[in-house]
Amino acid sequence: MRPEELKEIREKAKARLGLRSGDVRVRIVVGMGTSGIAAGAREVLKALLEEVSRRNLTDVAVTQTGERGLAAKEPVVEVHEGDRITVYGEVDEALARRIVVEHVVNGHPIQDRIIEVREVVG
Repeated sequence: MRPEELKEIREKAKARLGLRSGDVRVRIVVGMGTSGIAAGAREVLKALLEEVSRRNLTDVAVTQTGERGLAAKEPVVEVHEGDRITVYGEVDEALARRIVVEHVVNGHPIQDRIIEVREVVG
């Protein structure tokens, strides 16, 4: 998948969902550095965007960032909820969809796929 295709999908999803920064309850961040992309992060990003859109989750934002420093665990996905960041490693398209359904929608993090949980202070 080409970067311009991902951008188009993201823009369409944002327009459909009408996201504004104050409306975001959960932010899902995909590491899109070189190692992440080589490991399949583009497909993971696409799966996340599609699942969030399909479920009409208007309070969930899917974004991307650069290298996460976890090359051996790429693709890496972070779920930001309030003061907690849950980090998943070796995410494929199927796991990306499970993260949306099980973690984001149902509130049950996928314990056996978590590589780190951080509490944000201040």
